[in-house]
Amino acid sequence: MSTPRIAPLAPEGRDPRTAELLDSLRRPDGSELNLFTTLAHHPRLLKRWSAFGGVLLYAGTLPARERELLILRTAWHCDAHYEWGQHVAIALAAGVTDDEITRVASGPHAPGWSNDDAVLLHAADELHADARISDATWAALGERFDQAQLIELCMLVGQYHLVAFTLNSLGIQGEGPLPAIPGRPQ
Repeated sequence: MSTPRIAPLAPEGRDPRTAELLDSLRRPDGSELNLFTTLAHHPRLLKRWSAFGGVLLYAGTLPARERELLILRTAWHCDAHYEWGQHVAIALAAGVTDDEITRVASGPHAPGWSNDDAVLLHAADELHADARISDATWAALGERFDQAQLIELCMLVGQYHLVAFTLNSLGIQGEGPLPAIPGRPQ
């Protein structure tokens, strides 16, 4: 989609509480994300959703590298260009290499993945395709993650499906050029 279905809420359209909420969601450089300013049309929902998403992104128990592999694979499945583009930088900061980011698009069977990384990608694939993780993948994940992390893993993939569905349906545009999903037209 080349234009948004719902445009970001302009500063002059924000009541004081919405403006305060958006101020709390600014990037470290002070800029705003179109995702948040668009969802500001529904401030109660934005407030509660951003708190949940913030726990998963900033205060979760999954290691950051693993979290980002799951998010990128989810963005790939959903063809969510904005989500992919935003999380490439986050993934790099979390220790995911450029080669691994490109390889996410090829999935868990691509050469070069460790068994642990392949299992994570399988989990994201299974949740997307079947709305559940298979017994074999669950058992492999259970050797590495505790119960809280297993719960978080399912909720993380679900959260980023929700984000992808919203981004794609509302036509939320990038704030500038974003890294493209490998092999997918922009």
